[in-house]
Amino acid sequence: MKKFVAFVAITLSILLSIQSHAQIQLTIGSNITSQPMWGPTGYDHVDYYYLPDIDAYYYVPKRQYIYQEHGNWIFRSSLPRRYNNYNVYNGYKVVLNEPTPYKQADNYRIKYGSYKGRRDQEVIRNSSDERYFENKQHPEHKNWKKANKKRQ
Repeated sequence: MKKFVAFVAITLSILLSIQSHAQIQLTIGSNITSQPMWGPTGYDHVDYYYLPDIDAYYYVPKRQYIYQEHGNWIFRSSLPRRYNNYNVYNGYKVVLNEPTPYKQADNYRIKYGSYKGRRDQEVIRNSSDERYFENKQHPEHKNWKKANKKRQ
């Protein structure tokens, strides 16, 4: 009986270890090719951008903006008309890698409110960092294979 209990305990701990390892891999894996060209440079993985100028979010995996309308969070592939004057390439983006940050919007408004109006971030489109060339939207994508061979 003791051997059986020990076997079950070891099996469960191995299974839990494998499951948590898989979750970690999903969280920290690179998603450079999914990041929009207006995203800031320097991040191998991004889940959300917070856009303090318009108090909205962008969810990278689904390519959706998240903003409030009449007290409800709206998920859309584009921003509403009221943000027509907002330029995503110029506005400051805060990288947030945690689930559903918009549910803590008050905290982010306070924490990153001072970033409103900042225009000092390099965006992926303008980067000469070869790792971004893999993204098909990057102006230097045609040089990606060449840059990739150089690294190998």
